[in-house]
Amino acid sequence: MTQVTRITVEAVANAPVADVWKAWNTPSDIMQWNTPDPSWHTPSSENDLRVGGKFKNRMEAKDGSFGFDFEGIYDSVELHKEISYTMSDGRRSTTLFTSQGGKTKIETTFDAETENDPEFQKQGWQAISDNFVRYVESTQS
Repeated sequence: MTQVTRITVEAVANAPVADVWKAWNTPSDIMQWNTPDPSWHTPSSENDLRVGGKFKNRMEAKDGSFGFDFEGIYDSVELHKEISYTMSDGRRSTTLFTSQGGKTKIETTFDAETENDPEFQKQGWQAISDNFVRYVESTQS
């Protein structure tokens, strides 16, 4: 069996953990931030946030040239602290939420897939994390 490459991305949002958690897990919010760059979008999102629950986010190039469903099943959900899931291809991901005095650190570690270079994958997931931070910070009053 080949060893799985694990990749970690992290970001800090200037927002309380409860707000971060809500924006991370609410489909109408996910559709606003879940993109690596402006040429992509997430036109639909479904999320049943519980152990054994499923999620599915449709990610597409805005020009219609490419799209895919990013989906999986939740393995662990600990309110305002941790979400772990198994993707439809069997890879695993864990996101940790750490409150830091009014800010929230979001750290995601995931199994790399084998089609794309791990550094390319890290850049894509980091871009989505950074986009999330911009979005959740824009919702703060």
